[in-house]
Amino acid sequence: MGDPMVDVDAAGSLATGGLIAGAIEKPTGHAGADHAGTCSDCGEPTTGNFCANCGQPTHVHRSLLHLGEELLHGVMHFDGRIWRTLPLLIANPGRLTREWVQGKRTRYVSPLAIFLFIVFLMFFALTAFLGGQGDEAAETIDQRIAASQQAVNELRASVTAAEAAAERGDTGEAAALGGLRGGLVGAEAQLRALQEAKTRGPRTDGLTPGSWQSYMADAVHDGNVTIGIGDKKMQEKILHKLANPDFALYKVQQTAYKFAFLLVPLSIPFVWLLFAWKRGFTWYDHGVFVLYSLTFMAMLTMLIAGLARLENGFVNALTSLLCLAVPAHMFAQLKGAYNLSIFSAAWRTLVLMVLCSLVLSLFILAIIVLGLTG
Repeated sequence: MGDPMVDVDAAGSLATGGLIAGAIEKPTGHAGADHAGTCSDCGEPTTGNFCANCGQPTHVHRSLLHLGEELLHGVMHFDGRIWRTLPLLIANPGRLTREWVQGKRTRYVSPLAIFLFIVFLMFFALTAFLGGQGDEAAETIDQRIAASQQAVNELRASVTAAEAAAERGDTGEAAALGGLRGGLVGAEAQLRALQEAKTRGPRTDGLTPGSWQSYMADAVHDGNVTIGIGDKKMQEKILHKLANPDFALYKVQQTAYKFAFLLVPLSIPFVWLLFAWKRGFTWYDHGVFVLYSLTFMAMLTMLIAGLARLENGFVNALTSLLCLAVPAHMFAQLKGAYNLSIFSAAWRTLVLMVLCSLVLSLFILAIIVLGLTG
């Protein structure tokens, strides 16, 4: 009998692959030569460009040139609609959701297709960003010691200034003094750890001394990490993964990608609760709302993660401002998609934010457990 966690992981891969295959839309258009009046697939008589019985194109080709033509047509067809979908998704999500539900669909990419496409891009981008951070972590131990020493010196200067101000009776500086001293203690501890890592020389496990990966591996090996869930076998499996932090992170990322679609069925019931007493809305309507909303949140996550790499004051302020886009977009989509008043959309936005935080927390916890035990 196989490992149940392996089966769950395989089920996630299978489900994701099935959804992507089902969401990809077939290219349309005309080929070239005529067929002999019958469908090459089901054998029914045909009069147009497509079989009225099964939808098979009546013009079929077997040339390599036409294979490239179909590929280009499919990409351009999807691309043309995605550039009509994305601006509405960002600027007027309520209209996009409402028009799709009402059947105005030929101009837009389907909610499921764009959700899977953007989620794939998001995990690809996040993997690249995290990989870049890993490269930064690979800087020399001397560079990290120098940066840590500079931080310690700055905190010492701040503590000295705060102590002098407190002696003069400045209550504000006196209140901040405790926090500055605590920060100095932490910075000095980090500096000592880096200096000790340098004296020990290269690690036998290949991890960079002073990196978060080395701290995690050391904590596991020293028995300083305890797992409070599952039986002993599960705990040992999690600790084994954590002893190799990069591999553990990779497994969690892969699991998150495979099971990202579960956010949709988890979220739909909560949206339904907000409209349970109102007639005229179906579960399908809520599903479209959730798919488009999650697509926007994935795009916003990519943007914020990319800006976070730049690390300067203006970008940090812009990143904080972008976080306000979450409730703003949710409010606009609720108001436009369900034709709500400002008050109705506002209170539903507040409730939905709380519910979404709950769903996201449970999802992240489940992904970490599945990733580390799979």
